[in-house]
Amino acid sequence: MDVFVNTSEQQRLWLIELLAWWEGRVNTSDLVREFQVTRQSASKCINQYLAFQPGSLAYNTHQKVYQSTDAFKPLYLNGDVAEYLEWATRHTNTLGLNMHLPYDAVPLPPRHIQPEIMRQLVQAIREHRALEVDYVSLTNPDREGRIVVPHSFVKTGLRWHLRAWCEKSQEYRDFVLSRFRGVPELEQVSDKTGEDDHAWHILSEVIFAPDPRLTPAQKDVIQTDYQMENGELRITTRACLIQYLIQEMQVNTKMLDPDPKAQQLVLVNRNDISEWLF
Repeated sequence: MDVFVNTSEQQRLWLIELLAWWEGRVNTSDLVREFQVTRQSASKCINQYLAFQPGSLAYNTHQKVYQSTDAFKPLYLNGDVAEYLEWATRHTNTLGLNMHLPYDAVPLPPRHIQPEIMRQLVQAIREHRALEVDYVSLTNPDREGRIVVPHSFVKTGLRWHLRAWCEKSQEYRDFVLSRFRGVPELEQVSDKTGEDDHAWHILSEVIFAPDPRLTPAQKDVIQTDYQMENGELRITTRACLIQYLIQEMQVNTKMLDPDPKAQQLVLVNRNDISEWLF
């Protein structure tokens, strides 16, 4: 069913659904607290949701909440519990206490990049222009000037990359944002666009499975963790991102960890995707 609502309404309907799906209940107080609206407006929003999804919520007069029914089917959610947890753990009050769920997070080091660099990168992408940049790497730790034509940003887990055509190497490459130096200089409009990036547009399936050295019971744990089907986890991604995906899954493709409980997963279709590994 197609539902046409404005952005503000959609955010409220999304929250109703988020709470009903993951907590099994929602009431007007949730909307009042989240969006600073009147209780009357919050009640109207819940009724609007019920008009879109009749029978999905039932009012419990004893607890004074709407509860999800067996007929409830998400309309706005992506189905990933991370969507709920990110919402539930980002709200804090003036005392620094979380308003929804207690939580903590692993502290990760920030990757520093100057805003002056980002401004030029963003402008180059939007205007399809080349950039003269200074870039450092472990292979070339000294500043190395080159001309690049960026087309996309890429998040690879712990850091952000820039996907760009590199005049020096005559191919599309990934550049770590925190390794740009100085301020890039905008050049002319380029005919190199993301449409020419072969590895960007090829979608490949990466197949993982539990380490065969694990016991059947241990394999079952891993299969349940990743909701595997027929003992395999299949993830489709851009060909140029395959290596990053494997790294994020903590799979060593060059040698097995002596301890299968540490290895946990193995790459099944290495031969099929070998050209994209590095």
